[in-house]
Amino acid sequence: MNATSIDAVSTRAAAIKPSATLALTARVRELRADGQDVIGFGAGEPDFTTPQVICDAAVEALQGGMTHYVPVPGTLDARSAIAIRLQERNGIECTVDDVIISNGGKFSCYLAIQALVDPGDEVVLPTPAWLSYKPMVELAGGTVVEVPAGPDQDFLASADAIAAALSPRTKLVIINSPSNPCGTMYAPDQVRAIADVIATHDRAWIMSDEIYDQLIYGDREHLSFGSLEQVKDRTITINGLSKTWAATGWRIGWACAPGQEGAVIKAMSRLQSQSSSSITGFLNPAVVAACTRTDDDVAAMRSTFEQRSALMYELVSAWPRVTCPSPAGAFYVFPDVSGTFGTTSQDGRPIDSATAFAAALLEEASVAVVPGEAFLGCGGNHVRLSFATDEASITEGCGRVHRWLEQLSIGV
Repeated sequence: MNATSIDAVSTRAAAIKPSATLALTARVRELRADGQDVIGFGAGEPDFTTPQVICDAAVEALQGGMTHYVPVPGTLDARSAIAIRLQERNGIECTVDDVIISNGGKFSCYLAIQALVDPGDEVVLPTPAWLSYKPMVELAGGTVVEVPAGPDQDFLASADAIAAALSPRTKLVIINSPSNPCGTMYAPDQVRAIADVIATHDRAWIMSDEIYDQLIYGDREHLSFGSLEQVKDRTITINGLSKTWAATGWRIGWACAPGQEGAVIKAMSRLQSQSSSSITGFLNPAVVAACTRTDDDVAAMRSTFEQRSALMYELVSAWPRVTCPSPAGAFYVFPDVSGTFGTTSQDGRPIDSATAFAAALLEEASVAVVPGEAFLGCGGNHVRLSFATDEASITEGCGRVHRWLEQLSIGV
């Protein structure tokens, strides 16, 4: 007898849901291909082109014959450039042997979790949180322990709340700052307080996802957990080219874990050797170029994102029935739209959740946002908007939402 499609796949594979943000991006592309004027605030992807010096480095390496295998964790030059950048910009004491380059920051996170978490281990995760952390933990056999933090806390979990979530089974604490989806970030004093708590635990590590660490606005200061004496030997720092360097499609991420005689990086390298092997060989020189020759490019993009953040926050703050914390970093706002629940759209759609809000908004106003249900622990009251798009689109899109909100009627 032939197996059914359900029987054919593993329980593990069947349990994993596809990425809601990638699905939304694909839907927006479909609608645009059909000729609809859709403004997309869904994708967490810079609209800039990757800096030319990075592109040139890859092209030169390819044309120069760099088309063969390279070491699994990346070339010596590329890992050295990352290590030096982490030393100089993040204050992390590390060497080339403490770094592994992988196929995107997402895979770096996945490998780190696989290297640390055993079945039965607990992973403490402040929420709302990026949608992929929980599936990654579950694929390793671990259990996520949420630490909820609401908009009244700027979505930032306190050190006391994290301390209360720790148990003898805790193996990892995941911190993403600046945050996706919230756009908020932990101040240095908050980072130190959390580090002090985790330092007292017998076995807990920190995975500090700092993929947005160069996209910070105002006079805010970023502090890396890996720079702090009390936790530097139990911290894995994640970063990559995707956000800071507008290189999402290049799929280049890295991890740095100097502690425990490099045990975690060695484990990640073994896992990578039996899965994806190295990143594309001729992209290694592009990593060197990004880390050493793009300060002006990065500063220009960050400045533009800061202007956009101010514009979007001003426009979203004027929406009726909606509240929104100010973005501190990354390129997201995460407004609370629960004030619209119980209303009906102009076309008769009941608005009773963030998913219903986003669906009606896309169909009726041609504006795409990500419903909060896609992210762990938000309770379905929020939607995420990305301001990684031009100011004209921000102004027009936010205006469409404002006008659509004004037409909602009370009662279903």
